[in-house]
Amino acid sequence: MTGATLRLAEELITRASVTPLDAGCQDIIAARLAPLGFVCETITSGPEDFRVQNLWAKRAAAPVDSAQAASKFIAHAAPLKTLVFAGHTDVVPTGPLNEWGSAPFSPSHRDGKLYGRGASDMKTSLAAFVVSIEEFLAANPNPALNIALLLTSDEEGPAVDGTAVVCKTLQARGETLDFCIVGEPTSVERTGDMVKNGRRGSMNGKLTVKGVQGHIAYPHLATNPIHKMAPALADLVGMEWDKGNAFFPPTTWQVSNIHGGTGASNVIPGAVVIDFNFRFSTESTPESLQQRVAAVLEKHELQYDLTWTISGLPFLTTPGPLVDAVRDAIRAETGMETQLSTTGGTSDGRFIAQICPQVIELGPPNATIHKIDEHVAVADIEPLKNIYRRVLENLDLQERQARA
Repeated sequence: MTGATLRLAEELITRASVTPLDAGCQDIIAARLAPLGFVCETITSGPEDFRVQNLWAKRAAAPVDSAQAASKFIAHAAPLKTLVFAGHTDVVPTGPLNEWGSAPFSPSHRDGKLYGRGASDMKTSLAAFVVSIEEFLAANPNPALNIALLLTSDEEGPAVDGTAVVCKTLQARGETLDFCIVGEPTSVERTGDMVKNGRRGSMNGKLTVKGVQGHIAYPHLATNPIHKMAPALADLVGMEWDKGNAFFPPTTWQVSNIHGGTGASNVIPGAVVIDFNFRFSTESTPESLQQRVAAVLEKHELQYDLTWTISGLPFLTTPGPLVDAVRDAIRAETGMETQLSTTGGTSDGRFIAQICPQVIELGPPNATIHKIDEHVAVADIEPLKNIYRRVLENLDLQERQARA
C-alpha cells in the first residue's frame, strides 16, 4: 500500500476540523474500517454550540478458528485482549492565513514535506493507524487481538466532551482495554526516536488572599494582601514537592498570573488573586499537594479562599508487553533504540489510563505542531505506519504464544 498513508493524510487535512468540528474526518475513517469488520459508533456530547463528535470503532477477533478449539479455549483461556489506537480529528486554529506558505487546509508539498494544519498533530498518525490496520488484517485475517479506535474532536479544546466521555461510557458498559497507542506527535528528529510512556498530572489553583482596602498614605488603617502574601509566596516558590523518580522529573509549582489593585496608584488593594499550576509526578497526589499548600497559608495566618481544578492525573506505563512491543517495532523498522519520556504537557492518554493499564504515545516529530506552516516530512510517514503495523504483529504474536 505504498502511498496509501500519505493519500489518506492529505484527505484528512482538507477537512477544516478546528475544535470542536470533526468536519467529516471520522466518517472517512469509519468508511475504511467498516469493511474490515469494525462496528463503528458515533458518540456525541456537549452543548449545541460546542457539539463534540467521538468515534468508537471495534473489531472483535474470533477467539479460535474451529468449534472444537473454541470449547478448549473457553475451558482454560482468558478473554482476548484489546489494543486501542486513540487520537483526535480536531486541530487548532490556523492563525493568520497570510503568514502560511500555502493554504492550511489544502495539503501541499515543498522540499519533501507535507504541509497543512494537522499534518503533524495528528492527521498523519490517524492515517497511519488506518493503513496499518488494513495491512495487518490483510496478512492476519484471524488475529488473536481485538482492535479498536477511539477518536474525538475535542482534544485541542476543553477536552470535557471527548475522550473522557467515551472512556466513561466504555467503563459503564464493562468494556475492558488492555493496550493503547495514542498518536500524539512524540518524536524529536525522526519518527520513533522518542515515545511517551507517561505524563505528569496537572492541577490548577486559584488563591484569593484577603486584606483591607485603604488609602496608601494611611497603611495602618488598611491591610495590604500583597505584602501579607509575599512571605508565603517565597515559601511556596522554594519548596521541594518531591524528588521525582526514574521516569518523572520532580513536581513543579509555578505562578501563572497575579491580579491585585484597583489600577489607582494611591489605593491599597482589598485582595490579591494568584493563579498557579502544579505539574506533578506519581510521587505526589493531588491531596498531598493541596494539604501542603494549605499548611503554608495557615502558617502565615492568611485570610484566603482557594479553589482547585484537576485537569489530569499522572499516568505511567512501565516496561512490559506494550513497551516491549513498541520498542521492538521501532528497532525493526528504523534501527533506533527509542527513548522513553514523560515530558511535555497533558494528552488524552490521561483519560484512557483510567481504564487501560498500558498506554503509550507514539507519533511523528513535533517541532511544528500548532505553528504556522505545520508540516511533517514525507519520509517519516511510511515508517510510522509500519511501526504501528509491527506493534500489532508483536502483540498478536505475544497473545498467540501466551495461549499456546
